[in-house]
Amino acid sequence: MSLKKFIFSKVFLKNFGLAVAIVVGGIMILLIWLNFYTRHGQARPVPDFYGLTLEETTKLAKKSKLKFHIIDSVYTNIVPRGCIAEQNPRPGFKVKKWRNVALTINAFHPEMVAMPNLIDLPKRQAILVVEGSGLEMGLLKYKPDLSVDVVIEQQLNGKKIVAGDSIQKGSVIDLVLGKGLSNQRTPVPELIGYSLESARNRILGASLNLGAYIFDTSILNETDSLKAFVYKQNPDYSEEASLQLGSAIYLWLTIDSAKLPVDSTLFIISDSIPVPEAVKPTSSQ
Repeated sequence: MSLKKFIFSKVFLKNFGLAVAIVVGGIMILLIWLNFYTRHGQARPVPDFYGLTLEETTKLAKKSKLKFHIIDSVYTNIVPRGCIAEQNPRPGFKVKKWRNVALTINAFHPEMVAMPNLIDLPKRQAILVVEGSGLEMGLLKYKPDLSVDVVIEQQLNGKKIVAGDSIQKGSVIDLVLGKGLSNQRTPVPELIGYSLESARNRILGASLNLGAYIFDTSILNETDSLKAFVYKQNPDYSEEASLQLGSAIYLWLTIDSAKLPVDSTLFIISDSIPVPEAVKPTSSQ
């Protein structure tokens, strides 16, 4: 039989049609299975597990038809112990039904670190050591001494603490510094236009302390607070203004650039560093 006659024979055409039907049917079955497996069009927003206990998290995950697993633990003062501190994906991100959400829980027991030895260190170096040890910088206190801006005592909760003592990570450390034997003063830094963290660093660098600070009504959430900049300070900056070492400076912050002084030539200085939890405001004006 010739090839032409074989191709047009009933047996060939029947088998060819059957093969095409099997391929098409297989593709359709595959597409239906993929649609079912991926749950196309069934994406739902991830709920906010932040601050919930494990029991509350389990109930919310079941209600939202999602799964979760704990991938890590941290210790923070932001949420109660044993509660969710972080999640991935973030709240509102759309995922398919019964997908896994990765959660980080706040540890029941705080992480401990050894208190570093700051005695006789210059102020700038001592601050770097404090922050590099997982601790928070507190107040700068000054007392008469032969040294100037050198640490003569380190304190925790107002009490002297010895190097090597085990303390909770994130503890706030105050430094007692020498101010010399004269009534030494320091210039008031210019802070208008600076972010809170940048302003705080300039204040500490001037041997002063950050006093109370207030966010205005333009600050509605944490994202706004990260963008906020100083529009007013007390005492005001001037070339002649000075304060005694350890004095406090008070700040007012906003995201409304119209509140900057009319004659100000400063640009807004932002560094996207989270606002320290220990000094978050409790009120606004």
